[in-house]
Amino acid sequence: MNKQILATAIITLVLGAGIGYLASSMKQPQTRQPAVMAKKPLYYRNPMNPEITSPVPAKDDMGMDYLPVYAESNAGKVSPGEVRIDPAVIQDIGVRTETARREELARDIRTVGRVTYDEERLVRLHPKYSGWVDKAYADKSGQQVKKGEPLLAIYSPQLVSSQQEYLLALGNAAGLKASPFADVRKGAASLVESTRQRLKLFDMPERLIRKLEKDREVMKDVSIDSPMTGIVTNIGVREGDRIGPETELYAIADLSTVWVLADLYENDMPWAKQGDSVSLKFADIPGRSFTGRIAYIYPYLEAKTRTVKVRIELDNPGQLLKPDMYADVDVQSDRQVDALTVPSEAVIRTGTRNMVFVQTAPGRFEPRDVVLGVSSNGRVQILKGLKEDETVVTSGQFLLDSESKIREAASRMSEQKTHEGMKMGGKK
Repeated sequence: MNKQILATAIITLVLGAGIGYLASSMKQPQTRQPAVMAKKPLYYRNPMNPEITSPVPAKDDMGMDYLPVYAESNAGKVSPGEVRIDPAVIQDIGVRTETARREELARDIRTVGRVTYDEERLVRLHPKYSGWVDKAYADKSGQQVKKGEPLLAIYSPQLVSSQQEYLLALGNAAGLKASPFADVRKGAASLVESTRQRLKLFDMPERLIRKLEKDREVMKDVSIDSPMTGIVTNIGVREGDRIGPETELYAIADLSTVWVLADLYENDMPWAKQGDSVSLKFADIPGRSFTGRIAYIYPYLEAKTRTVKVRIELDNPGQLLKPDMYADVDVQSDRQVDALTVPSEAVIRTGTRNMVFVQTAPGRFEPRDVVLGVSSNGRVQILKGLKEDETVVTSGQFLLDSESKIREAASRMSEQKTHEGMKMGGKK
């Protein structure tokens, strides 16, 4: 009996100790590892457009969550917008580079032109008196005429009276030729000369004046002769029409030389100058090339086409070149520029600035504003912002530009928060 009581006491003591231990352990706080504080984003950016940001979590129009942007924790000072990429993945994302180099730039300009009349060989005939057209000898547009060939026969009361005055002056001078008074003879000769000059001022042909002097008979119809050899481009009157000084009788063009007017765009103008050699080809004249020079560069810009016209003068034997024909124009500019150049695709043109990404170290790229000069054959001149032998990004720079803008924005946000914190600390 005593043994049973002793065993029961021992079991009770052990259970009590266990229960006490459990109770005390439950009252003691559990020891936990300190939690690592999560980074707090500076702001959140639109996943499709880095320019759109929000100070709090948000969603875009497509329901996509804005991405958190954190302050850079890299040690060392970095320039705003600098991008760092692991060199191992540069090739994977398509970033390619090339060294800026100094070279001679030259350029051939290719454009189109249009044949037109030589304005110095284009005349428009107007009479200097009133009258009527009795006969039209040149009555077809495009008709070939020669210099001195009659175009019209005109009846004009003014010309008739002027002929009569000239014949009277000739008769008076002949009658006074034997006068003993020198002043009388001189006056008669002066009258002859003045009346003859009046006929010339009326554009009466010299051959008709001599005929009048020989026949001493007034001509009812007086012809108007062609002042040049060429083609009739416009006829202003027909037989029976009344004419006056305001009437355009004919327009005549000499096509022995023609002009070609070519359009040069604004970026071509630094390369072109007066005197440059030009090669021209025409679809209507296959297999033949014409050579000329830039005779004149017009001093104004065409508002609609944003081009400047240049004039090329060409000889036209056989009148192969006809007005309004189109030409392929190749201007062989002899200008050369010693320039620091990069590939044109290396330049990011935003509309307000031009910039390139420069590799400053393996895996490190920084945006750099540049001033551009002339361009030629896929290369562009850098006037300011870049040095010879610096390395620029030629492919993948738009990805770098997007990342650079994000980092610039993060840097600005960090600076702003630091500034605000300093202000709050100052107030305390």
